[in-house]
Amino acid sequence: MKVKTIFECQSCGATSPKWLGKCPDCGAWNSFVEEKQDRIKAIKKDSGASVPQSLAEITLDSEDRLSTGIEELNRVLGGGVVSGSLILIGGDPGIGKSTLVLQMLSSLYAANPELKNPALYVSGEESLKQIRLRANRLNIIGESVNVLSETCMENIFDHVKRMKPSIIVIDSIQTVFTQEIPSAPGSVGQVRECALKLMLFAKKSETPVFLVGHVTKEGAIAGPRVLEHIVDTVLYFEGDRGHAYRILRAVKNRFGSTNEIGVFEMRDGGLAEITNPSELFLSERPQNVAGTTVVATVEGTRPIMVELQALVSQSTFGVPRRATIGVDANRVNLLIAVLEKTGGLHLGGMDTFLNVVGGLKITEPAFDLGIVATIASSFKELPIREHVFVFGEVGLSGEIRGVSHAEARIKEGAKIGFREVILPESNLSRLNANIKPEIKLIGVKDIDEAIKAALNL
Repeated sequence: MKVKTIFECQSCGATSPKWLGKCPDCGAWNSFVEEKQDRIKAIKKDSGASVPQSLAEITLDSEDRLSTGIEELNRVLGGGVVSGSLILIGGDPGIGKSTLVLQMLSSLYAANPELKNPALYVSGEESLKQIRLRANRLNIIGESVNVLSETCMENIFDHVKRMKPSIIVIDSIQTVFTQEIPSAPGSVGQVRECALKLMLFAKKSETPVFLVGHVTKEGAIAGPRVLEHIVDTVLYFEGDRGHAYRILRAVKNRFGSTNEIGVFEMRDGGLAEITNPSELFLSERPQNVAGTTVVATVEGTRPIMVELQALVSQSTFGVPRRATIGVDANRVNLLIAVLEKTGGLHLGGMDTFLNVVGGLKITEPAFDLGIVATIASSFKELPIREHVFVFGEVGLSGEIRGVSHAEARIKEGAKIGFREVILPESNLSRLNANIKPEIKLIGVKDIDEAIKAALNL
């Protein structure tokens, strides 16, 4: 059989008959690696091909989802693990991916006593003794968890056929390989083929499969982009090593809401759930200090109260600095221009720094009013009243636009103890009358009204 050599991009999977310095598809530099491919591949007809069925004839089992025993993980997954689903968990090295899946396997069997077959935890990076040391640190006995240190997919499937596990974890997908492809483990071809094999197995056997994935320096999951298209759910572990908080975010979920988050705290005994993240993020909030605001944001279906801090000071350079942590810098620059043009604040010669406390990354437009109020508070050196929180979208002409989930945001603030909320006038007119006695509602139409209401001018 004649073998030919091709060059494949390790970022996007594009192929070329010769080496290229820059990938024409994704633009990555020095990403082409030489790989060998069989010129003729034997195509075997699948004798067990599926038969078309009417949508009405498909039956759903009552036990369609398995509880992981971790409520924050259940929330992110949309209520639990769906049978036959392929779930990818990505994150920075050392952030807690392996810790999370090991804790999940332990609590899964406590929450689902009907499971008879053990789980299979396949590690391609650690030895069995290393995994046992982690389990001891996490106080996990692991009687229902079988551990396998293996990187060859064919050997893994031999063990799977013999064990018939109830759930499988592959840690990590970049370390396993299949003998059908001569390229090295972690290459685009290997990652794609191994993920496809696991996906076909999960769908046919109705066995949930968890994949742990490495991330690149840009923060994306390493391997071809098709990897995220193959899986049913993509979860990203976010957080700074300087903070104890960890955010598990769903960026893709075929069985639940996207952008749902779960909040954990890394402790000596592993990851602990944070059931009320609003109180956690506001626990160290300073009182009567200019440049700090509480903003009601919504992640997925969960309203969260977060603290936003701003520092506005006279610039000592010709070009003022703009630095942000947790919010989009382009959005902040846009709102600063609106404040200068419409709000009358002279920010052209001022350095502006913004920070979302707790390590959260906020992208929704309802955060605009919080950014405007915080910058105005720091610029005027007037504190915002401590029992007030805000939310709303700001337009380019300075108008305050309505946002979604207004009632959920207000109820979350009232539950924590806030007494006033500054919100868009359009949201105020559509609110349910039942929530009005709980908290004082202040509707605003533009940023002038919002700043006056927030700073009590």
